Amino acid sequence: MRVGLAGVGEMGAAIAGHLLAKGHDVSAYDPDQARLKAVASRGVGIAASLEDLARNGELFLVVVSTDAQSRAVTQTLSQHAPPGALIAIVATNSPNTMKELAELCEERGKRFIDAPVVYGASGAREGTLLSLCGGAEEDVERARPVLMAYSRNVLRVGPVGAGQLAKACNNLLHWVHCVSNYETLLLAKRFGVDAQKMREVLLECPAFNLTLKRWDSTRFTWQEKDMDVTMDLAQQAGLVLPLAGQVDQLVKLFSADDVKALLYGPECNYLGVTVTPMSPDEGGLG
Repeated sequence: MRVGLAGVGEMGAAIAGHLLAKGHDVSAYDPDQARLKAVASRGVGIAASLEDLARNGELFLVVVSTDAQSRAVTQTLSQHAPPGALIAIVATNSPNTMKELAELCEERGKRFIDAPVVYGASGAREGTLLSLCGGAEEDVERARPVLMAYSRNVLRVGPVGAGQLAKACNNLLHWVHCVSNYETLLLAKRFGVDAQKMREVLLECPAFNLTLKRWDSTRFTWQEKDMDVTMDLAQQAGLVLPLAGQVDQLVKLFSADDVKALLYGPECNYLGVTVTPMSPDEGGLG
């Protein structure tokens, strides 16, 4: 299939490689010329502009960062792509933005789905992402061979926006786990038990969660954006989510360096307090 890729950062570049490996005809556009040069060296065709990209594809993957970028890219692609072309938003955006863009595409005779992914940068590199899709069943099925080039599975969750809702639900649980994992291991560390050792023990227990398993690779890059989407959805739905509200505030305080210090350092910090292991005389276990 002729696939146009809008955005070839870390995720987009990895996706492009898997598409090529599966025999798709791939072209790309990115305002960063260094990124384009990198994927061109691997066999990806280079478009001079989004308009150029739009004219030469039948299915488009939008791999950008923000809702505003998804809007701008979809505006251009939907205007210049051939009739019946399918646009898939791989970026993590609001479900409301997806509904807005689907209406625009329908007005212009184009098809639209949202297809955000989970399993992050490592999943992109390995081709084991999970695509969570919202849109008409026939559109998801049309996109499936392309999405499966870089995904372990493609799940249609429901109508347009449902893929992003599923991603928001996943992200909420992920960040809840980040906070709860940190506080749990902090308790172990305070009592003098090595936090990394306790992590390994908990991975064998019913309290296991995949976030804990991948704790070393959690980057804490998008937590504020992810939680903003969650809280906006809760506000729109008229839901009171007190735990989500607490996580929204707490997760803003975390960084990958904090996790590293918790797991491997002699001390760590939480809520502005330096935490060190207690000695046996203080009540610690060793």
